[in-house]
Amino acid sequence: MTHDWTALLATATDRFARLTAEADPTAPVASCPGWTVADLVDHVGGVHQWARHAIVAGTPDGQAESPSLGADAAALASWYAGHAGALRDALAGDPTASAWTFGTEQTAGWWLRRQVHETTMHTRDLLDAAGRVDEWILDPGLAWDGVREVATEFYPRQVRLGRTEPLPGTLRLVATDLAIDPVVLGDATPEVELAAPAAEVLLMVWKRRTAEDPAAAALLALPVTP
Repeated sequence: MTHDWTALLATATDRFARLTAEADPTAPVASCPGWTVADLVDHVGGVHQWARHAIVAGTPDGQAESPSLGADAAALASWYAGHAGALRDALAGDPTASAWTFGTEQTAGWWLRRQVHETTMHTRDLLDAAGRVDEWILDPGLAWDGVREVATEFYPRQVRLGRTEPLPGTLRLVATDLAIDPVVLGDATPEVELAAPAAEVLLMVWKRRTAEDPAAAALLALPVTP
């Protein structure tokens, strides 16, 4: 299953900017406790800046600037759109070009994929804060790629950095709306299967949903993602 990551990033960042302009900057973001919409936009724009530095300078030490305190929705949207555009410009070249990443590939294309998933998940957070979460609809194939990203990039990194111990079990994730191989987290016993539509599985591994099965929920309650 292939994805046009360049087009997906343009669509995702344009939508995030548009929704920011429509949102109340002071509204709380339930899925990111303690954050307001303004904090969420600051975070996503900051991640875009950090990723751009990693692509352009080849190091992880980029410093992000924040929007002005008290910025209104229009100003926040403009600030975000500027940094999203700068990121897209940095990614307009060869996706195989060398770049610093924290993952399995040291290429600019790695960041294309990562920033699509970053923006897509936080778009749901933004919609949720605005009481419009039902507008978040994700293609199952893209959702499942996000699940695979957790298994191959985030969970191993969490263990490597000592942020979590290896899972005390094996979590077998199954997409009920795709004819596709399961994604496996962990390699211990017991084995627990979690079967749901791809987007629902993605929400569960990113802690935006809780699995109904207690054994699966217990494994996913551990910090398999940051």
